Amino acid sequence: MTDSSRRNFLRGAGILGAGAAVSALPGLNGIAAADPSVARRPDGDSPRFTIAVMPDTQYLFDEDRGDSTPVDASLSYVLRHAHDDNVVFLAHLGDLTQNGQAREFAGISRSFQALDRFRFPYSTLAGNHDIDGSTDDQRGRTPYLDAFGPQRQRNSPTFRGSSKDGYNTYHVFRAAGREWLVLAMDWRPSAGGFAWAKQVLAQHPRMPAILTIHELVNSDEQGKAFLSDFGQQVWDQFVNESDQIFLTLNGHYWPPSRLVKRNAAGHDVHLHLTNYQDRYYGGSGMIRLYQFDVARGVIDVRTFSPWLDGKRDLTELERIEAERSTDVDYFSIDIDFDKRFAGFAPVPVPPARPVKPQLVPGTVAYWRFEGGRAGSPVPDNAVIKDLTGRGNDLRRMTVSGSGPTALTYSADFASRQPSRASLRFDGARNPGRGAYLQTVDSAPMNSLTFQRGYTVEAFVRLPEDFRDGTHGWCGIFARLGNGGAAGKSGDDPNESAATFSVSDGAELQWAVFPLNQNGISTNWGHELPLAKWWHVAVVNDGWRSTLYVDGCPLLRNPKTPAIGLANPGGGWLIGASSYRGKVERSFYGEIGEARVVDRALAPREFLLG
Repeated sequence: MTDSSRRNFLRGAGILGAGAAVSALPGLNGIAAADPSVARRPDGDSPRFTIAVMPDTQYLFDEDRGDSTPVDASLSYVLRHAHDDNVVFLAHLGDLTQNGQAREFAGISRSFQALDRFRFPYSTLAGNHDIDGSTDDQRGRTPYLDAFGPQRQRNSPTFRGSSKDGYNTYHVFRAAGREWLVLAMDWRPSAGGFAWAKQVLAQHPRMPAILTIHELVNSDEQGKAFLSDFGQQVWDQFVNESDQIFLTLNGHYWPPSRLVKRNAAGHDVHLHLTNYQDRYYGGSGMIRLYQFDVARGVIDVRTFSPWLDGKRDLTELERIEAERSTDVDYFSIDIDFDKRFAGFAPVPVPPARPVKPQLVPGTVAYWRFEGGRAGSPVPDNAVIKDLTGRGNDLRRMTVSGSGPTALTYSADFASRQPSRASLRFDGARNPGRGAYLQTVDSAPMNSLTFQRGYTVEAFVRLPEDFRDGTHGWCGIFARLGNGGAAGKSGDDPNESAATFSVSDGAELQWAVFPLNQNGISTNWGHELPLAKWWHVAVVNDGWRSTLYVDGCPLLRNPKTPAIGLANPGGGWLIGASSYRGKVERSFYGEIGEARVVDRALAPREFLLG
């Protein structure tokens, strides 16, 4: 940032001067040999990976007054943690130097040789202090281009090309099983520079892209982010119409800030300003780690100085600066990556898995809900076949006063379920409404007691408004008969002999009258996040029961043994709970498919695959 009064204040205060004496010491541009493990290539299939970001380092390479030590420490940190943190790339955001002089570039060039030695992938770009700030990318040869031009990147495993002028480059790395693109754009890209960048995106139409550029987001003294005048041009002419760009990173201004803008495709773009040159010791070589976790749908961001963090005895000032903890320096971004990238890189829907492999030994009943037109009601006379061929078929039952749309076919499904459809249940109470499925009277499973154990599993999704007070205690799976009809008098014998239900707070509950006790044995789960598909299961090994969500065991299991299921006679229900031998509450949400097995399954045997 060109603020001479601020610059002179820093020098006058002795902050920059402190580096002058240090930089004269020999060897500070060299980094001790890192662990050989950094030579290993990153894990391109792991859903977790890290991108390191280094903003303006200009005050550390300022004629003869700089000090490379903080930058050396940061680059060394990245190399030493490359394997454990799966660091796939490092991006410098420009203003590598203060005056753009050849001797300044010689200093930071020596620092970056540490990355070159291990062929560690990185990008750089020219900031306004690295070149003549009044020019665009057609300025011709400069010390920046001599030191960090495309010729330096020839051996990089991620470098893919540059604009003819050499000031704009692009890089491709593999992570989380896909390829990602980084654009490193000049201080002032010309019209030709933007045309080149658009062509790069067009040539890689399925790659999510990160734009690094020196100027884009600015902020006021309170840290409120807004686009600079030039940043508005970048947005209007390039980012807004380029849906592949989901994240932009820039330096130049301070204090750090971030904002989210909606692009022309209606998708969020995260725009982050990162710069610490105004802070202690020219920013102390501060780096920012963007830790992607595609499996969780989150990017965790951490900002710190490895140079200060590595010191044993820190002064008060150093302790303040060692790690940044404000909400613009240390934060998380929630991103549904598949949904965000669906416009240009839709995840292909795999075909339905065949039925036969799902019929594991002991399978009593297996139901899929395919074959109906999405949105159309399940007919009153419809029979949903038990795919085991054992005759445990289901038929629709409708709560009095409810219409045909209380149970409809849906094209939605859990991505990990074998089939490719679901049913939508529109049940509620006060007043009661809904529809459900019930086994036919001749179903063999109506008389089973499962004394050697059992597994009941299904895929479910609860709507966003599930917790509005009218849907709690609806059943995913239940026995129509009650405990009293099975000869049980403990607890409340009017309760269903077995029910897998969801509480008002969206907590799972398995409550059953087992064969070996007079009262109810109960398992509890946690609150399920809404509007997401989950695989839920209850597994009894012939002695104890355990609840699972997405194959993970839950904590609140019964203290007493629960052997088998008491048999009150009557059918089984999908999409309803019962009380006093009558249907009480119909399910609200979607059920993808369900299976019942006459033995305990291990999680690897679940329908999750």
